[in-house]
Amino acid sequence: MSDPGDPARRGVMTEQVVVVGGGPTGLMLACELGLAGVRTMVLERRRQPAERSQGMGIHARTLATLASRGLAERIPDGQMFPWPRTPFALFWLDLSAAGEDNSMFVFPQWRTEQLLAERAVELGVEIRRGHEVQSLRQDENGVDLRVSGTDGAYDLRARYVVGCDGEDSRVRELTGVGFPAQGIPYYGTIADVELDSEEFTQFDSGLHPAGMFAAIPIEAGTVRLMTVEFDRERPGPVGEVDPGEVLASVERVTGKRPRLAHSPHWAVRFGNHTRLADRYREGRVFLAGDAAHVLFVSGTPGLNTGIQDAVNLGWKLAAHINGWAPPGLLDSYESERRPVGERVCLHARAQLALVYPMDRIQALREFFGELLKLGVVNRHLLEMTTAFRYPMPAQDSHPLVGEVCPQVELVTAAGSTSVAATLAGGRGVVLDLSGGTADVGVAAGWASRVDVVSAKPVEPVGAAVVVVRPDGYVGYADPGGEDTDGLRAALCHWFGAPAD
Repeated sequence: MSDPGDPARRGVMTEQVVVVGGGPTGLMLACELGLAGVRTMVLERRRQPAERSQGMGIHARTLATLASRGLAERIPDGQMFPWPRTPFALFWLDLSAAGEDNSMFVFPQWRTEQLLAERAVELGVEIRRGHEVQSLRQDENGVDLRVSGTDGAYDLRARYVVGCDGEDSRVRELTGVGFPAQGIPYYGTIADVELDSEEFTQFDSGLHPAGMFAAIPIEAGTVRLMTVEFDRERPGPVGEVDPGEVLASVERVTGKRPRLAHSPHWAVRFGNHTRLADRYREGRVFLAGDAAHVLFVSGTPGLNTGIQDAVNLGWKLAAHINGWAPPGLLDSYESERRPVGERVCLHARAQLALVYPMDRIQALREFFGELLKLGVVNRHLLEMTTAFRYPMPAQDSHPLVGEVCPQVELVTAAGSTSVAATLAGGRGVVLDLSGGTADVGVAAGWASRVDVVSAKPVEPVGAAVVVVRPDGYVGYADPGGEDTDGLRAALCHWFGAPAD
């Protein structure tokens, strides 16, 4: 029990930001905040780090985000390899036909968590495992949390709280943000097992009258079994379950019960609807990742969308706490990311409609299969969950603005580098690609927040001066490098007033 004299009891701020949830979204956000010098605590209900996970893939754009923080290079050789295709409903999208920006890599989510947790601790983030939020109350200055931990209950007070605590988010519930169901209800299970018969050991994926079933060999001797049953409510919360629940679901769907060599390595349930939070912010509380949007498990949009939520919010929240955020910057988190949530939810609902076991849509499935023979269709479906152009100020009409900055090689006076490398400090960047003809001296007023890099791009990018936000998105581009007023306005818009 907290002492009445504890700082939190007296309304004194104990943390700048509390991140609730230690999955990939929460840990990525903690890394972003720690990089910006923001005192951050992560509360994770699980007592131990995960050793298995639903997510098995990471998208090229997410890998580029990790590279922009020096994290991709920490992945040991042999732990990640290209994935030639990714599922969409009953079909497979051909990644080779969709371009390098849409490639996918096999890299389990639990390894991503491990990578991010190690980096967060290096940056001074405190991670408390086995701690759950019990109550939440906010006022105009901060947020009070009541937490149950491994040694009892205690209180915290933070300037901001971010709920990254998954589909059954306690933060979202306590904040009163709606999370309405969309589309077809479903209930799913996943288990990683070793079997004592040949049945279910080979790759299999298909639709049955009672639902969907997949068997996916994932490592020597281990097979991932996955079921999806439609119009069936899940019997309890998402998370780890007794293996008998998974075996029973496999039997209901396929008519056969797997024979296990021994207890499964891991078994979980998921589902029950595609959902999108009514809003991503309520006062001083934000939502990100699965707490804001939950999707049908097919492909890897959930993990990758959550990482992008974190990187979008992190620098904006840090800017506000560090005192230089321009008006409206924090609000832009929702205006930029919720439309992304809407789009990935549409993507998920379309898949559910295609796999729903109903004969009357068989013609639609066959027609869709014909469309997927076209590379342009593969690319479009992939980019629906990965390639987003954020809304930007109306005067910024350059085609690069609002897009991820092209990941081109740069040649500087010190040698070769990359756009990703220029972002390693988590700061904004002004890229002077003019060969010395542009006047970027005005950026000196933002030297505490923005780096200026003069370089020659190996491939043309269509602009002489580019302002890159800390999340890798282009906030301004000048084709000729002559618009000093435009550069100044863009720096004010994204990075606040210049220093005196």
